[in-house]
Amino acid sequence: MSDDAFLACRPRLLGIAYGLLGELTEAEDVVQDTWLRWDRADGDAVRNPEAFLVTVASRLALDRLRSARARREVYVGPWLPEPLVTDMETPETKAIEAERLSLALLGALERLNPVERAVLVLRDVFDLEYAEIADILERPPATVRQIAKRARDHAGDSSRRRPVKLEERERLADAFLLASVSGDVEQIRELLAADAIMYTDGGGVVTAARKPIYGADKIARFMVGVQRKDAYPDDPIFTRVLVNGDPGVRMDSKADGFLSIAAVEVADGAIQSVRFFNNPERFPAEISL
Repeated sequence: MSDDAFLACRPRLLGIAYGLLGELTEAEDVVQDTWLRWDRADGDAVRNPEAFLVTVASRLALDRLRSARARREVYVGPWLPEPLVTDMETPETKAIEAERLSLALLGALERLNPVERAVLVLRDVFDLEYAEIADILERPPATVRQIAKRARDHAGDSSRRRPVKLEERERLADAFLLASVSGDVEQIRELLAADAIMYTDGGGVVTAARKPIYGADKIARFMVGVQRKDAYPDDPIFTRVLVNGDPGVRMDSKADGFLSIAAVEVADGAIQSVRFFNNPERFPAEISL
């Protein structure tokens, strides 16, 4: 089978697998398994290489997602998707269109069962026709349409807000970091939407809040409490990054190395959510950019 056909489709396969699984490492394994199936396939029987590859990758990712759900149910604290972290100056270094797979969207997808998630990712993110998705899932197109409608209702519209210019998102993210480090509770509160939410993913490996924190006031007081407890190192190194297309900050220590990655979601002139990725065991790919 042609390597060129596979390589041309690889970014899409990786994006689909990541959209279904929320984990880049797992998605890369799916793509590798897809390649093995492709390499063994009968070339004369494959009329549409892209359709074949997308079908294989989608089914493999769906199988992995079903088994992954059990692991996530016993995860310590909030389970967050594996972040796609890119340098601010060279965002093209990842072979996935990050703006299509925002953390807000991936969070909304967690509310869905595996089949609903597959339909929504394939239809709303990667623009497959209902007939194509029906072939992948081996279900009638009418059924797939019904699943799509149900999935959209369950996922909600939090991930479909009006787009905000990157400059505005960066401004609010920088202001939030500065206010947090300085312990300015009033400034933090003003930057956040009243119903903002914060997630901290420690996985029981490092100290982190084990439940989401809701509301601007509670988030502000939590951040100031962290600052007062000297949770920040004496030698912090802050690096501006993009996290799934949203502005973020990576924090390292000269003595201890990687500490955390923070991503800020902005909409309607305020910070809607903040996600802290603190568990180094879950995000080995992000320890060295």
